[in-house]
Amino acid sequence: MAEGQDQTPPVPIEGDDDDEVTPGYKTPKQVDLKTLQELDQDDESLVKYKEQLLGAASNVKDDGGPNVLLQKMIFAPVDHAPFDLDLTGDLTKFKDNPIIVKEGCQYRILIQFRVQREIVSGLRYAYSVHRKGIRVDKNNLMVGSYGPKTEPHEFKSPLEETPAGLIKRGTYVVKSRFTDDDKHIYLEWEWAFEIKKDWE
Repeated sequence: MAEGQDQTPPVPIEGDDDDEVTPGYKTPKQVDLKTLQELDQDDESLVKYKEQLLGAASNVKDDGGPNVLLQKMIFAPVDHAPFDLDLTGDLTKFKDNPIIVKEGCQYRILIQFRVQREIVSGLRYAYSVHRKGIRVDKNNLMVGSYGPKTEPHEFKSPLEETPAGLIKRGTYVVKSRFTDDDKHIYLEWEWAFEIKKDWE
């Protein structure tokens, strides 16, 4: 997970196709934070808007490493306590310890992350779901563009529903990736959930 010129090319999530993600979308030109703050100084409303958007960007905590630091993923069912996955530690344990999920439950995925130095545009959360080695679902969600902030930002996915029925029960592996418009991969991880008749 390097940054800048040393960035390795992204490993595509099986079936990933950028053209189908957002037709007509063009990546904005990269502008550093200082230049952005100095632009349009004569436009009072724009200056106020940038102050509100960027806040105290010069006082943001910088832990080093990539510009975007992922901290936590939360699997948040509507009718059950959420399951937290710490994205700062050992990511390999998630695949071997599936979350037990009731069939047909509605849920959201929440991702908490920090932006440290520069505004990042076009953050995306892409994932593909596999069962017995076969891809059964995929999605590429626009997270948005964010400025530097010491407190974490939180992305909340649209409401989804787990499969239901005897034939749909079993273990599913999710291959996840968090990227931006410049194809920087901030984190890739795999996690698993097991669909059962009930929460046990």
